[in-house]
Amino acid sequence: MPISVRRSLVAGLSASFLLAATGCGAGATTAGSAADLKSAPAAQRLDKVCPATVVVQADWEPEAEHGPIYNLVGPGYTVDTDKKRVTGPLVIGGEDTGVKIQVRAGGSAVGFQSPASEMYIDQSITLGMVTTDGAIQAAGKQPVTAVAALMKKSPQVLMWDPKTHPDWKTVADIGKSGAKVVYRDGEVFAPMLVAKGLIKKSQLDGSYDSSPSRFVADPSIAQQGFATAEPYIYEHEVAAWKKPVKFQLLSDVGYTVYPEALSVRTGALKKLVPVIQQSAADFANAPDTAVALIDDIVKQYGTSWVYSKGTGQYAAKEMVRLGILGNEADGSIASFDKKRVADSLQTFGPILTKGGGKIPAGLSADDLATNAFIDTKIGMK
Repeated sequence: MPISVRRSLVAGLSASFLLAATGCGAGATTAGSAADLKSAPAAQRLDKVCPATVVVQADWEPEAEHGPIYNLVGPGYTVDTDKKRVTGPLVIGGEDTGVKIQVRAGGSAVGFQSPASEMYIDQSITLGMVTTDGAIQAAGKQPVTAVAALMKKSPQVLMWDPKTHPDWKTVADIGKSGAKVVYRDGEVFAPMLVAKGLIKKSQLDGSYDSSPSRFVADPSIAQQGFATAEPYIYEHEVAAWKKPVKFQLLSDVGYTVYPEALSVRTGALKKLVPVIQQSAADFANAPDTAVALIDDIVKQYGTSWVYSKGTGQYAAKEMVRLGILGNEADGSIASFDKKRVADSLQTFGPILTKGGGKIPAGLSADDLATNAFIDTKIGMK
């Protein structure tokens, strides 16, 4: 259902927005107990400024890349196995903030709709995970503003078999070879690589379906993946492969987006965003609780999505090691480098327009992201 949204989302954030209260999802099972939770200090109490349940729409199935959000889910959580949602007390540092949090799975759980689309269909959603290029694409009809970056840079990679291609070190080497680059059709990084002259258009093969079978059968190809998943999965969990792969982060070659940035239609989030920042810093330092929760709900959801605890632990470590989860130049976590946002708009706006997207005239970096609610004192140590 369409709603009226002003052209500049940031202009009236603190004055115009009241978060809609929501109820709890149906709970199929319960884990742990919330009885012994202590109350968070006043600066982190959310019960007077947030809805009774803060609802977060994920962009994909549960995974460690969403760890800072799952890290907020406290003991006594319930799992809705039908709707693929987990609801529990919203905690920070093991203390109760006075509200609940509900994290909704994306992907198959929402018919593969985008978080921005879901946010306009269901206005009980407080925050959605929207990558910068997705926000640019949605800006015409479903504008959102990012308020906190879940990750500093994208974990998206092109990967290859080092035995077949011992001479490949970078994406540019793949382009020079003429090898096929297998990716999921619609991924905007593919035309970006062509536009930058790194890959030839004739190399692109948009048939990737997330299965490892193509790569295993034909290791001459390059394939899309995530630095936080495929290197571990292929070496430890793909029985027909069981050996290392090599990769380069696409963030190194111009894919400057902020992945899965927490975004709002519009909102006053002066207390909630710092709590999310602290959770991100806590997750980076001690990810085991969130990874165990993700492992639990993946098993309970019982979908075709397979995600092992080992993959989650690997992802959490790699996110920190590769700088995917880290502080910005100002020393804070989850903030935005506005120049990067502007560069993303300059890069992907024309690509999306060429592909048929309707990008609003005058769209700016300030429409796409704001640091208005960031506490610059909160960062990884």
